[in-house]
Amino acid sequence: MNAILVAVIGLAVFAFGYRYYSKFIAEKIYRLDPDFITPAHRYKDGVDFVPTNKFVLWGHHFTSVAGAAPILGPAIAVYWGWLPAFLWVILGTVFAAGVHDFGTLAMSVRNKGQSIGTIAEKFIGRRGKILFLFIILTLVLMVNAVFAWVIANLFITYPASVLPVFIQIPLAIWIGYAAYKRNIKMLIPSLIALAVMYATAVLTAEVTWLQIDLVSYMGGEGGEGLFGLGAVSTAFMIWIGILLVYVYIASTLPVWKLLQPRDFINSHQLSVGLIILYAGLLFTNPTINAPATNADADVSWLPLLFITIACGAISGFHGLVSSGTTSKQLNLETDARFVGYFGAVGEGVLALISIIAVVTLFSSTADFSAVYSSFDAANAGGLGNFVEGAAILAGGLGIPPHVATTIISIIVVSFAATTLDTAVRLMRYIIAEIGTEYQVPSLTKKHVATSVAVLSTAALVLIPEGPSGFGSGGYVIWPLFGTSNQLLAGISLLLISVWLKRKGINYLVTLIPMIFLMFMTLYAMFTQVFFQWAWYGSNSNMLLFVLGAIIFVFAIWIVITAIQALSGKFDDELEKHRD
Repeated sequence: MNAILVAVIGLAVFAFGYRYYSKFIAEKIYRLDPDFITPAHRYKDGVDFVPTNKFVLWGHHFTSVAGAAPILGPAIAVYWGWLPAFLWVILGTVFAAGVHDFGTLAMSVRNKGQSIGTIAEKFIGRRGKILFLFIILTLVLMVNAVFAWVIANLFITYPASVLPVFIQIPLAIWIGYAAYKRNIKMLIPSLIALAVMYATAVLTAEVTWLQIDLVSYMGGEGGEGLFGLGAVSTAFMIWIGILLVYVYIASTLPVWKLLQPRDFINSHQLSVGLIILYAGLLFTNPTINAPATNADADVSWLPLLFITIACGAISGFHGLVSSGTTSKQLNLETDARFVGYFGAVGEGVLALISIIAVVTLFSSTADFSAVYSSFDAANAGGLGNFVEGAAILAGGLGIPPHVATTIISIIVVSFAATTLDTAVRLMRYIIAEIGTEYQVPSLTKKHVATSVAVLSTAALVLIPEGPSGFGSGGYVIWPLFGTSNQLLAGISLLLISVWLKRKGINYLVTLIPMIFLMFMTLYAMFTQVFFQWAWYGSNSNMLLFVLGAIIFVFAIWIVITAIQALSGKFDDELEKHRD
C-alpha cells in the first residue's frame, strides 16, 4: 500500500471535518455568539483569566493536549494492523474528538470558565460531581507521573535534546514579557526562538560535550550513582526532581509569563515537525509493508483499540484542558471552533503521521511481525519505533539521521513537558475544588494545592517499584489510564448532551459518539478489572483491581445519574442553574 495515498485520504477527511462539520456544529449546535462576553474578559485577573489571540491560544491548547500520547497510542495500536488504527484516528477525530473538545470549551465558556468537574454539579448533582472529581484526579495524577518518567527517559536516551529543550524556557519568558509588557507581536520572536532551539539541536547532535548525559558522567550504564543506586536510576531521580521543580514554578506563574509563549513556540515546532515529516513522506515515497490487519494478534482489537488510541482520536484529558485553562483565555466565543475543533484536527494529523512513520519503518511484513510479535512488545517499543521511522522520513529531506533523531526527540519532550505542567495546573484547580467542597480552606491556596499535586506525583513516580525500573512507579497504575481517560471523555460528552437538551438543542451529535465510546470503554474496563486483574484473573493485580473496580462503579453511578438528568428527572433542580 502506498503511504502517500493513505496520508492524502486522511488529510482530506480532516479538511472536510473542519470546513463543513465543525461549521455546522458551531452555528446550529453550540450556537456561538461573537458578542458574548467571555470569562477571559469578565473575570480578567492577569493570572489565569487572560484574553488571548486565537492563534496563540490554539498553540497553548494544542501543545497542552498533544503530549506524547497521539504519537505513542497509534504507534502501539498498529499492532492490530494499520487499517483499524487509521480508521479510528480519522473518524474518531472528526466525529468524536472535535465535537468533544469543542463542546467542553463552549460549555465552560458559557459557565463562567468553570472546569468540567465543577459544571458537573449543575447537571448531575453534588454526589455525581464528587465522583467525577475522583476520576479526574486519578487520571491527572497518572498523567503527571508517567509523563515525568517519559521525559526523564528521553533525556537519558537522547542527551543531545536536553540543552535545546532547556534553552526554550528563558526564550519563552522573554517573549511573554515582550508581548504583554511591550505589546510586541509574538510571531517573529517565537520563530526566532524556534530557530535558536533547532540550531542548538544541530550543534548538540554534532558536539558530544554539549550533550547533558548524566549516565555517562557516572561511568555509563554499569556505573555507580547516588544512595546505592546505579547510574541510570540516579539519572532518573535527578531528572524527575528537576522536572517537578520546574512544573511547580511553571504551573503557578501567570499564564502569559511562560505557558502561553512557550506553547506558541511549540505550536510552530509542531508545524515545522509535521512539515518535515509529511514533506519527507513525499520525497521518500515509502511503501507500507505492515499488514492492514493482524490475524495473529494475541489480544483482540475489540475493544482495546479504542482505549489504546485516545489522544489522536478522542481523549477525556482534552476536556480538562478545554475547561480548565483554555476557556479562561478565550477572547471571543467564536474562537472556540478554531481552538477546540481545529486543535483536535491537529492531533489527528499528528496521530496519522505517527501511524505512517511506524508502518513504513519495516522492509517486509516479516520484519514488522518480528518487532510487533505481541501486544506487550508493541507497548514496549512503540515510542522508539516512531522516533526511528520519523527520522527516516526526515532523512528524505537530506537531514542527517542523528540530527533528525535529536529534533524528533525534542518535539516529543516539548509536548510532554507542556502536558505535564498544564496537568499540574489542572490538578491544582481540582484540589482547590475538593478543598472548597469539603471546607478545607488551606487546599484552596495556590501554593498549597500545587505542593500537594507535585508531592503526590513525586511519591507515585519514585516510591513504588515500577515495571521499567526506578522512577517508573507511575506505570504501576498506568494500565488504568486508557479506560479512565475514555470514561472521562464519555462522561463529558454526556454532560454536553444534558447541557444541549436544557437549551432545547438537538444533542444527537454528542449523544451518538458518547454511546459508542462508553460502550467500548466500559466493555474494556469490565474485562480488565474482573477477568484480568482480579485475584482469579490471568494477570492478577489487587491494586489495579481495587482502583479499577472503584472507578468502574463510580462511572456507572455517574452515567445513571446523567441519564436521569437527560430524561428530565432533575429539570426543576437544574432550572436554578440555567445560564
